[in-house]
Amino acid sequence: MTFTRRALLGTASLLGLSACGIPAAYVPEERRAAADRSERDKTLNFSNWTQYIDTDDKGGRPTLDAFTEDAGIEVTYTEDINDNDEFFGKISPVLAQGGDPGRDLMVVSDWMAGRYVALGWVQQFDAENLPNVAKYLDPQLASPAFDPGRRHSVPWQSGITGIAYNRKALGREIRSTADLWAPDLKGRVTLFAGMDEALGLLMLAQGADIAKFTADDAEKAMAQVQKLVDTRHIRRFTGNDYTSDLASGAAIACQAYSGDAIQLKAENPDIEFVVPEEGGELWAESLMVPNRAAHKQNAELLIDYYYRPEVAAELAAAVQYICPVPAARDVLAGSSDAETAALAEEPLMFPTDEMRARLHSMRDVTAAERPDFHRIWGKVAGV
Repeated sequence: MTFTRRALLGTASLLGLSACGIPAAYVPEERRAAADRSERDKTLNFSNWTQYIDTDDKGGRPTLDAFTEDAGIEVTYTEDINDNDEFFGKISPVLAQGGDPGRDLMVVSDWMAGRYVALGWVQQFDAENLPNVAKYLDPQLASPAFDPGRRHSVPWQSGITGIAYNRKALGREIRSTADLWAPDLKGRVTLFAGMDEALGLLMLAQGADIAKFTADDAEKAMAQVQKLVDTRHIRRFTGNDYTSDLASGAAIACQAYSGDAIQLKAENPDIEFVVPEEGGELWAESLMVPNRAAHKQNAELLIDYYYRPEVAAELAAAVQYICPVPAARDVLAGSSDAETAALAEEPLMFPTDEMRARLHSMRDVTAAERPDFHRIWGKVAGV
């Protein structure tokens, strides 16, 4: 099973750094680059999450192995990111002090990527090294509020926060987030414990524009959840374990990620995933080059390689998240393997136009807003 990256929580480290005034560690553009050794040193250090790349029966990583053969660049691939905040806490002292991060490429969730961009801890890409990104990147992911024009970040994979539910157990369809608050679902609904993970869907349900939500929008959504907690309508707040609650029947409906939904439905056909009528949250987890990386050009070559449609298709078939390269759909559709070709019609990998119309990207919670929001959400969710 492919486990979602967004459900792994650990807000304490980020809260502590924010409270201690980490913005004072901002690094200006002229101090971010190290001497690039890419031309003479054909290596690359790549940090990623677990189970987030294609593998074969021999323990290889076919797309990564093909890159090495094609480009002559040896990649040290390390699955050392288990939690956005934990990784931030590990790498932040080095980046704040202008040291060598020991990696040239890393993948973090966009809400966390905004922290790195705001702090000046990641380098701007050389656009000339990313022609495939310019040509093939999904336009809906091309210019998030935290990084207009994707100058510092490029999506690795993408996904949707929506609702998963057991259609047979409930006996009806769920069409909106408000349907979760029906009386017969009391004590059978779970929400995400992470504020950044939960808040977008909750604000969309109340009609907010999450690309430019206000503090009032956020506080209104959290106040509604507090009332639902007080009446014990919410079973509990979860991390990735929401999948076990849904599978066991302890929960009938929950906030969920599209990346999990394909696997959940494969194991139980009664499980459905829905993008609410009022909208779901579209998010990405993105590749970034940290400051002082020693092989920036090599990293950019790898990024652009994964934006070749045939490579993006191979990766998408393995991890089954939303592919940030829509052109990969035609590659999969042309496969001689029927099961692989069928993936081209999977809307949770290649959303339909109708689904896309209901997808919205949430702006980052600012450093000024975060302490108050976390104080309120901490009381609501008990985290």
